[in-house]
Amino acid sequence: MSISYPRQSARTRRFTLGVPRAFQIAPDGARVAFLRTRAGDDPVTCLWTLDTATGEERLVADPAALDVPGEENLPAEERARRERAREQAGGVVGYATDRAMRQAVFALGGRLHVADLESGRVRELPAQAPVFDPRPDPAGRRVAYVSGRTLRIIEMDGTEDRALVQPESDQVSYGLAEFVAAEEMNRMRGYWWAPDGGTLLVARVDETPVQRWHVADPANPERPPGEIAYPAAGTPNALVSLVLLKVDGRRVAVAWDRGEFPYLVTAAWDRHGLLIVVQPRDQRSQRVLRVDPSNGETALLHNEHDPVWTDIVPGIPARTGGGDLVWITEDHDTATRRITVGGKPVTPPGLQVRSVLGVEDGSILFTASEDPTEIHLYSLDAGEVSRISEGRGVFSGARSGEVTVVTGARLDAPGTEVEVRGPSGTHAVASLAETPVITPRVELLRAGDREIRTAVLLPTGWEPGDGRLPVLLDPYGGPHAQRVLAVQRAYCEAQWLADQGFAVVIADGRGTPGRGPGWEREVRGDFVGPVLDDQITALVEAARQHPDALDLDRVGIRGWSFGGWLAGLAVLRRPDVFHVGIAGAPVTDWRLYDTHYTERYLGHPDEEPEGYAANSLVEMAGDLERPLMIIHGLADDNVVAAHTLRLSSALVAAGRPHTVLPLSGVTHMTPQEVVAENLLLIQVDYLKAALAR
Repeated sequence: MSISYPRQSARTRRFTLGVPRAFQIAPDGARVAFLRTRAGDDPVTCLWTLDTATGEERLVADPAALDVPGEENLPAEERARRERAREQAGGVVGYATDRAMRQAVFALGGRLHVADLESGRVRELPAQAPVFDPRPDPAGRRVAYVSGRTLRIIEMDGTEDRALVQPESDQVSYGLAEFVAAEEMNRMRGYWWAPDGGTLLVARVDETPVQRWHVADPANPERPPGEIAYPAAGTPNALVSLVLLKVDGRRVAVAWDRGEFPYLVTAAWDRHGLLIVVQPRDQRSQRVLRVDPSNGETALLHNEHDPVWTDIVPGIPARTGGGDLVWITEDHDTATRRITVGGKPVTPPGLQVRSVLGVEDGSILFTASEDPTEIHLYSLDAGEVSRISEGRGVFSGARSGEVTVVTGARLDAPGTEVEVRGPSGTHAVASLAETPVITPRVELLRAGDREIRTAVLLPTGWEPGDGRLPVLLDPYGGPHAQRVLAVQRAYCEAQWLADQGFAVVIADGRGTPGRGPGWEREVRGDFVGPVLDDQITALVEAARQHPDALDLDRVGIRGWSFGGWLAGLAVLRRPDVFHVGIAGAPVTDWRLYDTHYTERYLGHPDEEPEGYAANSLVEMAGDLERPLMIIHGLADDNVVAAHTLRLSSALVAAGRPHTVLPLSGVTHMTPQEVVAENLLLIQVDYLKAALAR
C-alpha cells in the first residue's frame, strides 16, 4: 500500500525516528553508547551500545520492556525541556554516564533508572518522583537529579535519597535551567558535578520578578490555563545565582557581579578547576571566570567583547591538557569566527567555526564551514587543521582517544550515515529511518552581489515548455537557523510542495548562520530591510536562471516562527512582489518575545522603541492588500498565541480580511501526526486558490 509524503513525514516525525544520535564514547574506547528508536515510525527511543572491536550493537534499555508509565506521566519540567529542545520522540530521550562510561542513568515516565552498560542490566532506583535530568557523579557512586524544584541525590545502591537544599519559596528552583537559558542559550541543564564527585555546582533560579502569562486551551474550557513565567523583551528576567553544594550538606555561594552580568551562559568543571561564563543583558561581552570551590570567590580569566553582541558557541569554554583556555573569537578583520587557544587564533581565516565537540590534551574536534551550505568535521592537532568528513553534506561527531564517531547527511543520499572509526576498523551504526517516498531535485545557487545561498526546486519531471509555475518562497530567513544546506532530506517537503505545481525557492539571507560575524550582525536593529530585500534578490535570481519556470506574477510565501513573521512581512510590505502569505506561529509584536533573543537584535524596548515599532506586523496591519492565513498553536509557550490574536484584531480594526487557523492543544512544534499532515494539505489548497489565474 502506497503512502503519501505528508502522511509519511508526519508519521516519522520528519524522518527523525530511527536515526541514531547522542553518541558517547567510553574512555577506553571499548564501547559507544547512543539513542535510537527501533524503527522509522516508532516514536519510543531506546538506549543502545556498540562494541568497537566487533561492531555488534546491543539494545540496553527498551521502554517497552520496562514496567513504567507512559509519556502521559512526564514531569512538567521534562515536557518543557522537550519543547525547548524540539524533541519529537519519547522514551529514553536523554541519558548521562559516569566517567568510565560503565553506567548510564535516565528518567523514564518520571522514574529513575540506571543501566549497566557492560552487562546490559537495567534497574530502577527508588528516587522521589517525578525525576528530571538525572546525572551520575563521575565515579559512579551516586546520582543527582531534580524533583520538586530542588536537587536531590541518591546512592547508586538505592539508599540515602535526600534533598541537598530546600527552595525558599515556590518561585525558587535548584538545578533547573531558566526559560531563556534553555530556549536561547542552548543551556538545558542547571547543575554540574565536580570531578571528584563530592560537590555540585547548582543554579538557583528565582522567578519572582518574572511576569506571569497564562496559556489556555479554549477548546477545553474545563481545564485551567497553564501559568508560565515568561520574560518578554524589556521585562525582568529570572534571578540566577550559583551555589556549591557538598554531598554532606555544606553550602557555599558563588560570588560575581550578578547585577552587571545577570546571564549565566554555562559552566565547565574539569581537572584544571571550575569555570563559569556570564554575560550582561546587552550581550556585548562574555566573561570567563575561575571559581574557587572552597569559598566561591571568582577571578577573571578571559573577557570577550564585541561592540554589537557576543556569540554563544556550543562546546566552550574548554581547556587543553596543559590548561590553556579553548575559546571562540569573532575576528572582524578576516570576517571569521575562529578558535583560540590561550588567546591565540589557531584556525585559519575563512573557516567559520560552528561548534567545539571535544578537547583532549592538545587535540580539538570541531565543526566548521568554508561554504555555509556545508558543515564539516575537523580536527586540530599539533597546530594543524585537517578535515575528517568527506563529500558534500552536514557532519558532526564525537571522539575519545583513538575512537571517533562521524555522523553525516549528504546531498546525494536520503538518510543519515554514522561510522565508528577506531583501531579495530570502521563500523557503521545502522539508521533505521524510513526512506522518503519522494526524491528531491534541488539546485543550489548564489543570488546577487551578496551571493545569497538559494535552493530552487521544480516539479518532478517538469521540462522547459511545460508552462510557467506559481512561485512559493519557503524561508526561515533569520538568526540561528539555516534552510539552504547540502542535505537531501532537508528538501523533501519542498519537493512535495513543488510537485503540487509550484516552483519553490528557499533562501538564507543576512542574519542567518555560517557566513561570519559581519553577515550575522547586519540585522542588528532592523530585521525588515535586510531580511526582506535578500528574499526578493533570491527570487529575482531564481527567475533569471529559470525564465521558463517561474511566474513572478504569482508569488506566495510561507514560513514558521521567524519565517512566519517574514511571510507576514512580505505580503504587508511588498504586495507588489508577494501575492499571498501563510504565517505560521509568527512573532507579530517583538515586545511579546523573550529578552535574550529580542534584545540581542533590537535592543531594550525602553531605549530603542522605534526598532520595535518598525519591525512589528501589528503596526503594519492597515497595509494588508493580499490574502494572508495565520496559523498558531494555542498551547505555544514560546511564541504565544497572543501574537496572532493581536495581529488579527489589528487587521479587523483596519477592515482587512484574513484567515486565522487556531490549533487547539498544539505547541510551537506540530508533532501530532494528523495535524502535521493536514496542515500541509490545507496550506497547498489555500495557496492554489490565491494564485489561480
